[in-house]
Amino acid sequence: MYEGVLTKMQTEFTKPVNYFLVFKNDFIHINQLLDKKITINFVRHECLNCHLDKPIYRQGFCRNCFFEIPQAADWIMKPELSKAHLDEEDRDLEFEKKVQLQPHIVYLANSSSIKVGVTRKNQVPTRWIDQGAHEAIEIVEVPNRYLAGITEVALKDHISDKTNWRTMLKNEIQDEDLISKREELRAFIPEETLPYFLGNREETNIVYPVHQYPVKPKTLNLDKTPHYEGVLKGVKGQYLIFEDNTVFNVRSYEGYVVAIDVV
Repeated sequence: MYEGVLTKMQTEFTKPVNYFLVFKNDFIHINQLLDKKITINFVRHECLNCHLDKPIYRQGFCRNCFFEIPQAADWIMKPELSKAHLDEEDRDLEFEKKVQLQPHIVYLANSSSIKVGVTRKNQVPTRWIDQGAHEAIEIVEVPNRYLAGITEVALKDHISDKTNWRTMLKNEIQDEDLISKREELRAFIPEETLPYFLGNREETNIVYPVHQYPVKPKTLNLDKTPHYEGVLKGVKGQYLIFEDNTVFNVRSYEGYVVAIDVV
């Protein structure tokens, strides 16, 4: 029996990817549970910031923390709102400088179709794995989050920034020529970030530990179904995939304390 508060699965970029659920005093190597029947039981909530048993609002935080802490500020989801490079504080300038004033990558990833995205350089290829991309490539590497954000905004007029999670999980995917797509989008990169264009990077390919893909994926909702039992058949993105077509988005339930057992 394992018990702990859910956070996004940690990954190791191997072929296939290795997945780990990390708790305070233990961890689970998820790959070793493939083809085994497991149970997931909801125990309580635990905000990732204040650690109180309060309902989770978003991103693993209770409502109060979500609207107060810098880890949940608007610039997290909208990098173009970053202001640390101007020495302007949003919620906590020291934290914002630490996160925003470091190299960022604007990239193309193919999870369900080609999409554009932003991540810190030190999160490559982790970010791509978390999205379930089977191939990805860098477009630009810029020195701060703001420049990455305005580049992404400019490119979103010409390519999606969303993933169809059902298509990704069903593995209804096609290989795309990301190098050609990057060159095509080059014309739309803002003038101030064009010098950071990465025209010589090759595609990164990612293989996931999946023995069976769902035909009609249905999501496990811990609020409605606090006890679940099923045979684990794969892991892709931040989803556990079960034999009965149930899929569980671990990241959506950050801040939920669960008990997991192998039956």
